[in-house]
Amino acid sequence: MSFGSGLSTQLYGSDKHKIVYMTEAFNGQSYDPKYFLDSPSVELMHPSSSGISRSHLRSGAVPSYHLSTGTDHSQDSHDPFKSNQTNFDEEYLMSPSLSPDTVEYNEDRMRLKLQELEHALLDDDDEDNDVYGLDHDIDIVGEWASPIESPMLHDSPKDSSSSDSNLDGVSCNKEAALLPPLPRTPKQLLFDCAAAISHGNLKGAMVMINELRQMVSIQGDPSERIAAYMVEGLAARLASSGRTLYKALKCKEPPSLDRLAAMQILFEVCPCFKFGFMAANGAIMEAFRNEKKVHIIDFDISQGSQYITLIQSLAKQQSKRPQMRLTGVDDPESVQRPIGGLKLIGQRLEKLAEALGVPFEFQAVPTNISAITPEMLDHRAGEEALVVNFAFQLHHMPDESVSTINERDRLLRMVKGLNPKVVTVVEQDMNTNTAPFLPRFAEAYSYYSAVFESLDATLPRESQDRVNVEKQCLARDIVNIVACEGEERIERYEVAGKWRARMMMAGFSCTPMSRDVSSAIRQLIRRYCDRYKVKDEKGALHFGWDDKNLIVTSAWR
Repeated sequence: MSFGSGLSTQLYGSDKHKIVYMTEAFNGQSYDPKYFLDSPSVELMHPSSSGISRSHLRSGAVPSYHLSTGTDHSQDSHDPFKSNQTNFDEEYLMSPSLSPDTVEYNEDRMRLKLQELEHALLDDDDEDNDVYGLDHDIDIVGEWASPIESPMLHDSPKDSSSSDSNLDGVSCNKEAALLPPLPRTPKQLLFDCAAAISHGNLKGAMVMINELRQMVSIQGDPSERIAAYMVEGLAARLASSGRTLYKALKCKEPPSLDRLAAMQILFEVCPCFKFGFMAANGAIMEAFRNEKKVHIIDFDISQGSQYITLIQSLAKQQSKRPQMRLTGVDDPESVQRPIGGLKLIGQRLEKLAEALGVPFEFQAVPTNISAITPEMLDHRAGEEALVVNFAFQLHHMPDESVSTINERDRLLRMVKGLNPKVVTVVEQDMNTNTAPFLPRFAEAYSYYSAVFESLDATLPRESQDRVNVEKQCLARDIVNIVACEGEERIERYEVAGKWRARMMMAGFSCTPMSRDVSSAIRQLIRRYCDRYKVKDEKGALHFGWDDKNLIVTSAWR
């Protein structure tokens, strides 16, 4: 028999009319503590057989009665309520003193009598089995924690095992809650620290930074080394000193010669960087064909290493060598400035070209790139083929996310106006430009983790060259990416698809790398660890470590 609207199910024993309630649903519409006070229990349980009508109860007719609650009901075993109901009906109907006119209405007394009637009909004198009690607030969790005793529940293996599993689950959860938390790895702690900074929990972040500094080392494995540099980026962000620290790492002695040597080592020992330059040189060599004079404009010539290789390649050609003119633009904050800047680099290249018999001329333009005009570049249209090289330079130019001037796209449009034969772009393939802090932090961690792992494949763990490369070349980029925002964030890399979109918006079309260039690089890369990868995608060459793309080289016209 259903009591109410699915609130409980009555289970009868064979020896007496003891009712046990098994919970089904406490979230029904009828579940309301007031429900038990406002609705007479007898009417709810047996509305049709009771001799009491709702009109009598509402009119205040509260009978004076005495009920017998004996347990011997063998004559009426088919209806457990029949005997009590009959006595109650007869007493109520035959009593001459009960009428609406003679009985004063007392709501509290009526409720008390109804509760007494309910206990009598249910033959439930045990207070422990009173599912209502005096407090009508039912604790559902408590009832699940203390299963109801019932022969049916014990006879059902399914229900029994379900109850046991529930109790076991509760017990296991309590035991798990008491266990001490597992120690966090440096990576977990690093990301927790970044999240704390992002959410403004600076005190908690400082505690984690101090803990991290005790866990990591620049002499450890790649995961420790990347954490060591990234935690300093977080510390700089916390102290709002990212720009100062970036400049210190960029310009600080030990001397500039050591720093330049570290950059040279990076380009040599990390094939992804090395082959990025080689692919660009391959596209430039293609542009030299059938040309008498070629003018190359490089907006970040660095140490000129790329052109040492190019001059050597030109010297090996059997055909007549074209005259080469190289214009190098000098960033005022470049590392070349303290040791003589572009002038010294130009002199080195001129000596090499003379020794190898390659016609060569060098022009230095010591001006900030944002201030460059076409006239400064001295392009001689009609006299020479023009080649423009952007090797790891465009990401330093602020775009529309930094300034409405959008120097990045302005420079590309200016170059397009010069009508070059080919434009080469070499860039790191990650998004540190428009990504918010936390995604940018994760992107940088993933990218530089792969770079650090690749260095382990080419340089011994104890190598001082490896330490110098990471400290002098990579650490400053990591700090700037993690610690700085707005104009102070200079290292603004973009993914290959975004570079492609920018070049096309500036009016360029992609020139696929030749098969000769692609095949030559694939053969060379096999000499290194097989975890280095190269793939051709949409005309560009992607160089990576395992499945992580690191460098992308593309050619445009």
